[in-house]
Amino acid sequence: MAHGAHAAGEARRVPRSWPEMPAASWLLVLLLMRVGLAQVEDDFIGLRDLPETFPSDPPEPLPVFLMEPEEAYIVKNKPVNLYCKATPATQIYFKCNSEWVHQKEHTVEERVDENTGLVVREASIEITRQQVEELFGPEDFWCQCVAWSSAGTTKSRKAHVRIAYLRKTFDQEPLGKEVTLEQEVLLQCRPPEGIPSAEVEWLKNEEVIDPADDRNFYITIDHNLIIKQARLSDTANYTCVAKNIVAKRRSTTATVIVYVNGGWSTWTEWSVCNSRCGRGYQKRTRSCTNPAPLNGGAICEGQGIQKLTCNPLCPVDGVWTEWTKWSTCGTECTHWRRRECGVPAPKNGGKDCEGTVLQSKNCTDGMCMQSSLYQKSSEAKDKSDFGNSLAPSTDDVALYVGIVIAVIMCLVISVVVALFIYRKNHRDFDSDIIDSSALNGGFQPVSIKNARKADLLTAPPDLTSAAAMYRGPVYALHDVADKIPMTNSPLLDPLPNLKIKVYNSSGLVTPQDDLGGEFASKLSPKLPHCLLDNNDCTMGRRTQTQTLLRTRDPSCTALGSFSSQGGHLIVPNSGVSLLIPAGAIPQGRVYEMYVTVQRKDNMRPSVEDGQAVLSPVVSCGPPGALLTRPLIITMHHCAVFDGQQDWLIQLKSQSQQSHWEDVVVVGEENFTTPCYIQMEDESCHILTETLGTSCLVGQALSASTTKRLKLAIFGPVTCPAMEYHIRVYCLDDTQDSLKEVLQMEKQMGGKLLDEPKTLNFKDSTHNLRLSIHDVPHTLWKSKLLAKYQELPFQQVWCGSQRNLHCCFTLERFSAVTVDLACKICVRQVEGEGQIFQLDTTLSEDSQSIDTSLLDPASNITTLVGPNAFRIPVSIRQKLCGSLDAPQTRGNDWRMLAHKLNLDRYLNYFATKSSPTGVILDLWEAQHFPDGNLGRLAQVLEEMGRHDSLVPAATEH
Repeated sequence: MAHGAHAAGEARRVPRSWPEMPAASWLLVLLLMRVGLAQVEDDFIGLRDLPETFPSDPPEPLPVFLMEPEEAYIVKNKPVNLYCKATPATQIYFKCNSEWVHQKEHTVEERVDENTGLVVREASIEITRQQVEELFGPEDFWCQCVAWSSAGTTKSRKAHVRIAYLRKTFDQEPLGKEVTLEQEVLLQCRPPEGIPSAEVEWLKNEEVIDPADDRNFYITIDHNLIIKQARLSDTANYTCVAKNIVAKRRSTTATVIVYVNGGWSTWTEWSVCNSRCGRGYQKRTRSCTNPAPLNGGAICEGQGIQKLTCNPLCPVDGVWTEWTKWSTCGTECTHWRRRECGVPAPKNGGKDCEGTVLQSKNCTDGMCMQSSLYQKSSEAKDKSDFGNSLAPSTDDVALYVGIVIAVIMCLVISVVVALFIYRKNHRDFDSDIIDSSALNGGFQPVSIKNARKADLLTAPPDLTSAAAMYRGPVYALHDVADKIPMTNSPLLDPLPNLKIKVYNSSGLVTPQDDLGGEFASKLSPKLPHCLLDNNDCTMGRRTQTQTLLRTRDPSCTALGSFSSQGGHLIVPNSGVSLLIPAGAIPQGRVYEMYVTVQRKDNMRPSVEDGQAVLSPVVSCGPPGALLTRPLIITMHHCAVFDGQQDWLIQLKSQSQQSHWEDVVVVGEENFTTPCYIQMEDESCHILTETLGTSCLVGQALSASTTKRLKLAIFGPVTCPAMEYHIRVYCLDDTQDSLKEVLQMEKQMGGKLLDEPKTLNFKDSTHNLRLSIHDVPHTLWKSKLLAKYQELPFQQVWCGSQRNLHCCFTLERFSAVTVDLACKICVRQVEGEGQIFQLDTTLSEDSQSIDTSLLDPASNITTLVGPNAFRIPVSIRQKLCGSLDAPQTRGNDWRMLAHKLNLDRYLNYFATKSSPTGVILDLWEAQHFPDGNLGRLAQVLEEMGRHDSLVPAATEH
């Protein structure tokens, strides 16, 4: 008690001897000074038995928990037991809701580990329903196990004890639907409220649906059932079942009917005309069997029979003309007569005339008789002469054709020979002919005027029709009947692959020259003189900085002047900041420093297959500045860590030649790497002494590697036209990505239609699918020609294209309609998804989601000097002096790094002149702007190093 009284006396004398300090600093000092009192005066659990001094040879380690208390639920009135086990432990007790549990309520067992020889203690307590119900306050009932050894104390994690229940009414039950074949079906289910949260399963005709067995089913993370392509076999009754350890609830049954509209088969061939001669008809038929209507589907529209009139010509048989008169009697003693088959001639398949064409007889009444041989030859000759008189012979025709072909061949050969001789004679003159189109690509010079910015609200990127007329990259989907092609056109570019830059007289691209004056005034020296070694170098560096910042968007840039006292640069609402620790800038020097987020696509690194850009591109400066300790760059990232090694993350930096180079792989730092990276769930902290442009790039190591997407849906504030455009953005889940889109949409007159949501996107090579549902068809119609839209996997995964989005266009039937309610589903094929419930009004006075916190940076933050840090300078100096020196008990800067979860690579801190100082710098960056000094004091208390701050207090 003397020791306690002495400590109390010291505490009472502090206000008279210390100068004024912030309230957080007093809290830190008082908490550290109270540790001795807490250990001596806590007689309720028998802590007097702890030894006054700790053995130093050999040093005993801190207790390690072999078993920690688990979360527990009280079902009805059954109590629960909590267990914990630790070694080495001299004592072990439970603390519930910040109060120690009575020693009598503990069941403690003690044994000695045969392998290590250390004492193992196990404790258990029983918690009843009455104890849980008697607790009042916002926090649930919790218990924590505390173990002691000669080296100090160790606390287990908190285990919450809750009363389990499950309400009877579903928050949302599935509704029956009638859908067409191959249509996507969405059945929503929000289970009843319960503790623990209810598990959900779906029944199809009272049988459990397992998506692993039938991949046509997919159950989202929010318990909705999606039938990807409705089949006839999917016509069934569907029930949502919610259950936990207390009860099991069933929703009302939703009947899904998959109907098939009838379709015509192909037409048969035309039949033969039913009349052989004269007017008739022919027909063809088709049937409503392709497919036949099912489950109430519509029957085919139109006729199943088509008839066509026909009028085939009747056949006409040939008839002979009358015989001509007999010819004069010839020297052969015969005369002739002839007739023709032409009254009428045979046609349309009629029969030819029967009989001979020529007739001859003796014209001397037998007085002039010719031999039979002569008569026959004469008759043959006469017949031949008669035939020749009608048509030329076959030999004559062949002769004429041969002559014509020979003439044509001669002409062709002559032309070929002439061309050959001409080309040979003029070959030497070809080199003197210069085609000017070869120098300008076939285009004549034209003057390009500044293109007027496209109005997104009047000319959105219609993904249904754009791919048919755009000449840029087109991503075709597998099934053109179900899907539509997607373009990768940027939001504000009316045509892809058409980039127009306006050049001034000096040839430099000046997209934002109007910002130069503002930044030049901000970058002017704020001090009368600057104590730098080389004035020329200083002026060159300042000029370089001003030139670099002239084209920066002020909404994503922060800048200020800093001395050796350090400070903080913060780009608001972007997750990007630069911490300049005290002492990082050499004494007597002042640096004009900046940090900016690069938003141009050409500033982003190119990635290979499987790689993804995980963070914004951040530039810090001035480049080449001399620093005496690491600065800390903080930025957001979109990688998901679930305890497995799914990512290989690299830090890349841009060289002066604008080439991206690998700096370090996270987890593979060594003595030669120039920086250290501390990864957290949503952000990273880069400790470096070299300023420049950098970003994080990740390589997927498995198909389960996941990155976070931020989904945001926008529409116009007002809509005077009949069409209404809904834009769905799929962004990397970083603060700056969403901030940029919010700024851009605000400038174009857009508004958020629903709260942005996060989606986990896996490296499964599956596309991102977007679809719209429950559009009121009596008031609106969708102009989407396909059932859904898809963003290609590589576009979404690599993150090289900013502001990636799709557009849904709806058309209202009447201008009187001002309300719109529908749902938009965004999900990865074979992966997770999100559903947005849109309920908006097309008027200026409609309520929109508040985005004031993410407006452009009118409040760029610069903190200079000690006010930029949570830990006061005096306490910081004392901590560094106390913890930098190694301790035999191990409670030095290494234990501090372990307690603060910063011990992944201790060798980095060991190479610094003050490891504790670098650790505290990192703590400042992690917990900016509201670092909890009480938590830091608790860590020092657990380390048993509270005494390091007491002398500092007495000195003041």
